[in-house]
Amino acid sequence: MKKLLALLAVASAPAFAAPISYTIDSNHTYPLFETDHLGFSTQRGRFNKTSGKIVLDSAARRGSVEVTIDAASIDMGFAKWNENMRGEGFFNTETYPTISFKADRLTFDGEKPVSAEGSLTLLGITKPLVLTLSRFHCAPHPLNKRETCGADITARLKRSDFGMTKNIPSVSDEVRLVISVEAYREQQ
Repeated sequence: MKKLLALLAVASAPAFAAPISYTIDSNHTYPLFETDHLGFSTQRGRFNKTSGKIVLDSAARRGSVEVTIDAASIDMGFAKWNENMRGEGFFNTETYPTISFKADRLTFDGEKPVSAEGSLTLLGITKPLVLTLSRFHCAPHPLNKRETCGADITARLKRSDFGMTKNIPSVSDEVRLVISVEAYREQQ
């Protein structure tokens, strides 16, 4: 009976977990965007260089996200289109070389984050943005054995909110973000 009471006392004690830091794996993280093109098709582009840090404290249901995207790493599928998208009418990468997202408010369902509420800075303009997280999962990576977390992320924004108005309405104002992200636990 004493053993059972001791076990119950330990099991009912609150978990005190420290925040855990993860570094975004740039080889497996791709911000992708989708826009409507003249009502004919959905055009997609992605950014090939992303870095950042995620901090999670699942027990306290808190965390933060900091992501930096190299805007010049835009990849639309061919060189001429990439050059056009890097220009002044769109991402203006010479003047604004990075896109950033910062969040210090995560919403959890149990121990899993389901959204990140923060701000996106694009073309020098910062606006609030909420990212929705799905398929969040953490486990030891089968190859390098480091704890790795991953998720699929979605959001919607209006590019005109950031001053990107070229070709509206031919190219839709609304942009859908679809981001696959993986991050590995930092060594202690």
